[in-house]
Amino acid sequence: MLYNRRLQRTNERWPLATRLGSALFSRPGLVLGLTGGRSPVERDGRVLNRSVQALLALVNRMDGFSDGPADATQADDPAALRTRLTRMARLAMPVRTDVHVTGRVIPGPEGAPDLLVRVYRQYGTGIGPTSGGRGRPPAIVYYHGGGWVTGDLDSHDASCRLLAAVSGCVVVAVDYRLAPEDPFPAAVDDALAAYSWVQRHSDDLGFAPGQVGVMGDSAGGNLAAVVALETRSGNGAGAPDVSPPVAQGLVYPAVDARFGTESFRTVGDGFFLNRAGMEFFRGTYLPDRADWETARVSPLLAADHRGLAPALIVTAGFDPLRDDGANYAAALGEAGVEVEYRCYDDQVHGFFGMGLLPDSWALATEVCDAMGRLMRRSVPPPG
Repeated sequence: MLYNRRLQRTNERWPLATRLGSALFSRPGLVLGLTGGRSPVERDGRVLNRSVQALLALVNRMDGFSDGPADATQADDPAALRTRLTRMARLAMPVRTDVHVTGRVIPGPEGAPDLLVRVYRQYGTGIGPTSGGRGRPPAIVYYHGGGWVTGDLDSHDASCRLLAAVSGCVVVAVDYRLAPEDPFPAAVDDALAAYSWVQRHSDDLGFAPGQVGVMGDSAGGNLAAVVALETRSGNGAGAPDVSPPVAQGLVYPAVDARFGTESFRTVGDGFFLNRAGMEFFRGTYLPDRADWETARVSPLLAADHRGLAPALIVTAGFDPLRDDGANYAAALGEAGVEVEYRCYDDQVHGFFGMGLLPDSWALATEVCDAMGRLMRRSVPPPG
């Protein structure tokens, strides 16, 4: 075990600020003592992770940080929100260095601009003799979070590197169009176009033909769920000419635009993602309220969930979207879909990209491993 930890460390690059932050938050009592927040934080019977609590206390002292706009000025400036997310992402995650990363330009939807994607493959994965693609790894199409307004290939680069390294899959991250420049359904159209392109380029990308899953966090989890719905066998909508995904990984997904759950009320403020930010993102991405209850926006409200791909659904206890994920897991289970549901009770929205916190880094690694196991079950063995 000690050898494995040392080996993993040699494959990680820790920027100085990330290393210092990790050392600091591994002693949360020190930070909480300095910020006056020693008492545990409890909601709905759950107790917040002490390192997360320390991070919250510190950033609140430093004029705050959340996944939504902090004031009216920022709400009018998506570019500022995007810059802030990318800057924070560089500080929040160590970087796996044992992954080969390449950029590609692929066709977008008909009449739309080309798309940028980034392809991740751990060194050595899929190398060796194969027959008809047997022995190659599966592929995961990854959609980043950010409320359909922020986020890009850079903001989620470290997370995709971790996913490729731990899962053993080829990972293709998609730089879909964002609102307000391109509101709904641009992101959905781009997500489907990228998924279709990946399905048709298994030899080019070096993965097992037809063995493609979808995955995303937050708004990206929404897009992954929508792609699974739209490409479902016999669905007849979206992209009926491509195979459906063999698995879907939804990390604290937004699957119901009505925002009426209990977790939205009980942990809707004070834990990074807040109700004001969620409402801002919804209004920016969905200017037409009539779209809120369509399946392309709210997969939970789809008339039928039967026949969807097996799902890994992950939520956090102190996340307004917690009940979204739980409700979607229940809906899929009732429809006969295989579901593995995990709620990390002491975490917040965004923990998947908070690698400077020791527990969050470990749980993000666990999520990537679980997705890899779900994907590998669908791939024929070599020979």
